[in-house]
Amino acid sequence: MSNITRRDPLDDLFRGFFVRPVEYAGAPVEAPQMRVDVKEASDAYQVHAELPGIKKEDIHVHIDGPVVSISAERKQEKEVKEGERVLRTERYFGEVSRSFQLGADVDEARATAKFNDGVLELTLPKKAPAQSKRLVIE
Repeated sequence: MSNITRRDPLDDLFRGFFVRPVEYAGAPVEAPQMRVDVKEASDAYQVHAELPGIKKEDIHVHIDGPVVSISAERKQEKEVKEGERVLRTERYFGEVSRSFQLGADVDEARATAKFNDGVLELTLPKKAPAQSKRLVIE
C-alpha cells in the first residue's frame, strides 16, 4: 500500500518567515566596501565614491599631498514603536573609510566636493609643479 501525503503550497511559501533565524542571531554584519571610481584628466582627478544611505554631514574628506582619505559614518536610528519588535537587522551601521594615493599632489585650495543621490563627487585639481630657479653665481 502506498502512502499519499497532501501538501499545502502556502506552507512552503511562509516556511521560516515567522521563525527567528538562528544563523543571524548576534552575528555581526560585515562592513560594506566603499566603491570608488578615479579618472585622470590633464589638470585634475575626478573621484566618484558610492555612499548610499549616508548623510553629507557624516562624510569627511582629507587631502595630504597625493593621498586622499574618505571616511563616512552611518548612525543607527533607534526608533522602535510600542508593540513592535525587531526580528532581523541586516543593514550596516558604523564607519567605513578608504584611502588611496594619486600620481600627483592635489591643490587642496581648489578642490571641490558634491554629494548627490548617495554619490560623492570630488574634483581634485593637480598642483602645479614647482618651478626650478637657476641661481646666478657672482
